[in-house]
Amino acid sequence: MVLLCSSILYDFASGQTQPIRRVLILNEVGVSYPLINLVDQGIRAALDNSGYRIEFYREYFDAVLFPDPADQQRFRKFYIRKYQNRRPDVIITVGSTPLQFILDTHQKYFPGISIVFCLPSGVPTRLALDPELTGVAGGETGFSSTIAAALRLKPDTKRVVVVGGQAPYDRQQQATVRDQLKAYADHLEISYFTEMDTPVLLQQLKQLPGYTIVLLTALGKDASGRTFTSTEAGPMVVNAANAPVFAASDRFFNHGEVGGDISSGFEQGRIAGTMALRLLKGDTPKNIPVVKRSNVYMFDWQALKRWGLKEYDLPPGSIVVNRRPTFWEAYKRYLIAACFVVFAQSLALLGLLWERAKRRKIQIQLKKSEDKFSKAFRRSPLSFTLINLRDYQFIEVNDTFERDTGWSRHELIGHTPLEINFWADTRQRAAFIERLRAEEAVQNMEILFCTKDGRVRTGLVSSELIDLNGEPHALTLIADITHRKLAEESLAQMGRRLIEAHEEERTWIARELHDDINQQVALLSIEMEGVDQNIRHLDTEMHAHLQQVRQRLADIGQDIHSLSHRLHSSNLEYLGISAAANSFCREFSEQQGVGIDFTSTGMPRPVPKEIALCLFRVLQEALQNAAKHSGARHFAVELCCLGEEILLSVRDRGLGFDPREAINCQGLGLISMRERLHLVRGRFSIMSEPGCGTTVEARVPFCSINSPCLVE
Repeated sequence: MVLLCSSILYDFASGQTQPIRRVLILNEVGVSYPLINLVDQGIRAALDNSGYRIEFYREYFDAVLFPDPADQQRFRKFYIRKYQNRRPDVIITVGSTPLQFILDTHQKYFPGISIVFCLPSGVPTRLALDPELTGVAGGETGFSSTIAAALRLKPDTKRVVVVGGQAPYDRQQQATVRDQLKAYADHLEISYFTEMDTPVLLQQLKQLPGYTIVLLTALGKDASGRTFTSTEAGPMVVNAANAPVFAASDRFFNHGEVGGDISSGFEQGRIAGTMALRLLKGDTPKNIPVVKRSNVYMFDWQALKRWGLKEYDLPPGSIVVNRRPTFWEAYKRYLIAACFVVFAQSLALLGLLWERAKRRKIQIQLKKSEDKFSKAFRRSPLSFTLINLRDYQFIEVNDTFERDTGWSRHELIGHTPLEINFWADTRQRAAFIERLRAEEAVQNMEILFCTKDGRVRTGLVSSELIDLNGEPHALTLIADITHRKLAEESLAQMGRRLIEAHEEERTWIARELHDDINQQVALLSIEMEGVDQNIRHLDTEMHAHLQQVRQRLADIGQDIHSLSHRLHSSNLEYLGISAAANSFCREFSEQQGVGIDFTSTGMPRPVPKEIALCLFRVLQEALQNAAKHSGARHFAVELCCLGEEILLSVRDRGLGFDPREAINCQGLGLISMRERLHLVRGRFSIMSEPGCGTTVEARVPFCSINSPCLVE
């Protein structure tokens, strides 16, 4: 009772503190039309848990009962006066008449008020919508998709009977039906029972052959002028027809109709209410797109059973209503409760004996587990330590730790790592403890530790925070990787020397090409020009031939110059990576006939030679691959400084590819770029999708960026 009273008082207090919001709903017709109630239910469902105290105001234009323009004008003037001093926060219009009213008066009488329109009938509107409006533009009635679903359920169908009326809206729906069913006219017999008196219609429906289905559309008035509501027309047709009746609107559903691709007034109202809630929370109409379809596949379980239609033939995602619960579904609470009581009593009878046996077994297993852990801890080939994080003293170490560090167990127990100078870098110790306390585990952290004789070793540490006797302890594994680190450094040094030798060879070849061979080609071209001068007046044909040879020599000289520049960039050596990259992009653009946008921002100066050379070679390889394989004719190259690293990015909008396949293929270009970046501790990544272009990124750490330097 205390909890219940507290909850009631809390809800009351919350209701008192909730802000008030006013929502005005302008309806086309009155509540006697079921559609209006369905839309209203959907709006309320969307706003029930809005966090606001909603005041609903509902008005009705009754455009069907009072179509005279003079009457409608009186309604307009009355509503304008009524809400001038009690302005709503959001206005929801249901139907075309209220929407036209808002379009005519919004800016003058309701400025600044958000508008949500709802056209549930699906009738197209040619109104020029206010750009400040949004809403549900009316779902397309799914007659065609309803027939498709019906044919799946009843594949022996040969005839479709369309039932409708003579009211203006009835005829409008019939035109839509005729348009949507054109695709079925060549293999189905389509009959329209739309111009009949009610007795004749019902008699015809009773005599339908077994291969027929009925499609129920709007039936507001029959040929004799008798009017019907949707709650009258649906049961009347269903009770008379000796064939399954399908419908495409929730107004003609749940009276025994099988169902179909239902245009749901409730769903349209829910969508309109959701839009209104977003507007109440500060969103704007231009950020909320108009919804043009809200149909759902919905079927009546009892109608399916009546006509022998199989539920597994329904379209995927269909909603089945009126399902009759099974015995288990109806009484499962009581059955579960009874079984639970019997089971609980059985457990109570066996509990004490089982608990005693379990306790003894657990104690034996715990003792064995402790013995096994102790042996595994002591004899492990890896170093283990156990440290109390309250005072940071060693609790236990294993034999491997004693052997690797030189300290005996008796020298460590009761002392801290700081007292024996175990940590070579105290900053690493602080980072280790902070990370362990924050994440309760540390995985593969490299540290430098000291042995008893003063040697500094490299270790790979993994640790986990455990609780012993209510106090936090760190169980730490230390793997000595000193030899592995030395081997990695040796391999890196060897790779660096190989690349340096390769670059020296490229530089020598480039200089030979530029200073020797290119000069010889130039001299040969000059000599041929002299020969051409001497024979020009003697032999015109020979003169033309010499001109061609000279041009080919000039092209060869230009190719040699370009090859020399690709092999070794003097701009990189004397002007830096930004200037060299910019120059290479210009030359590559001219040679390949492509466009390249190059940008360089915030680059430090100078950049170390090995980093600059690495980035330059990656740029060359990336652009050559892009020009060869992407199919694009325009590329973007960016070189910039981000925090403590340099970023090189090469992007295109070409064919793209699957990066995983490219990595598995291990092309020489990718291997070269990865190896170069690895030597300068850089990272290499490829982002690409087929048809969406490719981005190649190289990131190199550059610790001296934060130091005072010039900026290019």
